Amino acid sequence: MLIDEIRLFLKDYFDVLQTQDMALFDRVFHRDCVLYSAQNGEVVVRPYAVYREMVQGRASPQSKGSPRDDQILLIDLLSEEMAMVKVQLRLFDNIMIDHLNLMKVDGRWIVMAKHFSRKGSAV
Repeated sequence: MLIDEIRLFLKDYFDVLQTQDMALFDRVFHRDCVLYSAQNGEVVVRPYAVYREMVQGRASPQSKGSPRDDQILLIDLLSEEMAMVKVQLRLFDNIMIDHLNLMKVDGRWIVMAKHFSRKGSAV
């Protein structure tokens, strides 16, 4: 079932943000993926390569002993090959909300675009 496939994929998504396993990162995010956020009133656009470098260059939440709190809030199937999901997770001391546009490419789900925002502090 597609929902089960997406839930399994989201486990990898959450794991990559906590462990920063870059091989897993490359399986979760499409190389043409773009990430969007708004910070201090400014729109921030990060292409895959820029985001990958940022993730690779920092210590992982897992290595810092940061607690996890991963939640799937919504899975919306657009078709058998496209979905939009909304997740909430703890990343270091922040609670983040992510909207992920997913596509099934070569038989597996992958993030094509990500919109994210800091919901608040976890502490």
